[in-house]
Amino acid sequence: MYHVSVHHLAQKVLGHIRALELLKPGDRVGVAVSGGADSIALLRLLLELRSELGIVLSVVHFNHKLRGLESDEDEAFVSHLAREHKVVCHATSADVKEEAAAQGLSLEAAARELRYGFFQQLVEPDAEDRSQIDKVATGHTLDDQAETVLMRMLRGSGMRGLGGIYPAVELEEDGEVVGAVIRPLLEVRHRELEAFLREICQPWREDSSNLDPKFTRNRVRRMLLPMLEREFNPAIAQGLSELADIARGEEDYWQNEISGWMGTAIHWTEPGWAKEGQQGLVQLRPFDPLLQERLREPGPLVMNAMVDLAWLLSEPRAVQRRAIKAISELAGFPLEFKHVEEILRFAAEEHDSGKRLSLPLGWKVVREPTALTFLTPDLRTEERIPSNYEYSLTLPGKAIVPEASIVVEALPVKSDTDRAGYNPDCLLDPALLPQELLVRNWRPGDRFWPAHTKGPRKIKELLQERHITGAGRKNWPIVASGDEIIWVRGFPCPAKLKANETGDAILIRDVPLHED
Repeated sequence: MYHVSVHHLAQKVLGHIRALELLKPGDRVGVAVSGGADSIALLRLLLELRSELGIVLSVVHFNHKLRGLESDEDEAFVSHLAREHKVVCHATSADVKEEAAAQGLSLEAAARELRYGFFQQLVEPDAEDRSQIDKVATGHTLDDQAETVLMRMLRGSGMRGLGGIYPAVELEEDGEVVGAVIRPLLEVRHRELEAFLREICQPWREDSSNLDPKFTRNRVRRMLLPMLEREFNPAIAQGLSELADIARGEEDYWQNEISGWMGTAIHWTEPGWAKEGQQGLVQLRPFDPLLQERLREPGPLVMNAMVDLAWLLSEPRAVQRRAIKAISELAGFPLEFKHVEEILRFAAEEHDSGKRLSLPLGWKVVREPTALTFLTPDLRTEERIPSNYEYSLTLPGKAIVPEASIVVEALPVKSDTDRAGYNPDCLLDPALLPQELLVRNWRPGDRFWPAHTKGPRKIKELLQERHITGAGRKNWPIVASGDEIIWVRGFPCPAKLKANETGDAILIRDVPLHED
């Protein structure tokens, strides 16, 4: 006979799980527990609901090694809690700082990549086709959802980005679904979870890095959202969460529409076979043009795409944009909003047949009398991939760098800003910088003088010392002011350009390029 939970919060979570069919009887669920209030509450709630749901629980903990002894104490706390409730604890650790430096990622991006890599390992079948768990449950709350949507609005996002944190995300291996990450708490506020833990006398750990203002999410959480709630809308978090729900529904609708266009208005053809009316395969084999190994991989190339020009031009702007974006996403080359608009203007103008428009990563668009054709570069010939890139960066402003899958941002830091969370080696004096800078990949012979070093060094040598190799090194971004390099990803800025402690400053940083 099932135990029936009576706590109102458990019933709220149960309703969310059942409404979205996040779990089914027999699921082996690994609860991702960091030690913080949200994840501890998730574990305690699922422990209360496990008989009713018919699931088997375990604990998953990833030690990021970012806070020294504090991180190890978190792991010990989580392991003890798992033993206390007689559930298995799957724990591992990795040096996130080292990974971030090696891959040229932010700490947040490197931590997420390693953490989700661990989740993937747990759900993947072994040689005997057995996995350790079926799903991973994370403690993302309504507050996390609101913060995510607001951050993406501030950075610029399409409908998919406004969908925020999805309630369930499939994990795949070799194109087959092997598990999922689920978020059972997306309708629950953080304060509700803390109240629940106090009610049941369950302690939790506080992560000191959550107070660090150098992280954008912390500033949004501790400064921006409270101000918006106080000054504009007390229910803004709920409103942003509902906006995400609406956006996900819109995105699902568009994905269904897009699948209907494939093979009718949009056709795929083998590279170089851009003949009018020739239908190719609908299934596309994606590629990553930033990996040299794939550039030399034998076998069939990705296919070109052809769009019926009359159909495209007769459709509303929303359909036109979605069609172009769908092609770029399936083919694996990123397009900014400005690229999509440029393609649509190109399609609408009268051209001589065969005129071409260049796109990122060597792709081209050709306008024929009845079709718009997207031509792939030959990925087996490295020379066909553009060797260099350049983008303008205005102060303040941002430059999207699809070749490195990042956005380089130049952010103002006012003189009255609390700088406790900023690395002074990354703050530049705006009086010493021009209004327009250039973001580009480094070139042979480029030299850079990071702070705390004896003199200028070749960038090639600096990257070699960090063990940055392959196409990642080739596309490594720098920021230049004329002939002088003032910023290299992952390195401190030149000492002579550092901002003083009392004046205004410019922070140049890179963040991951999120798909919208």
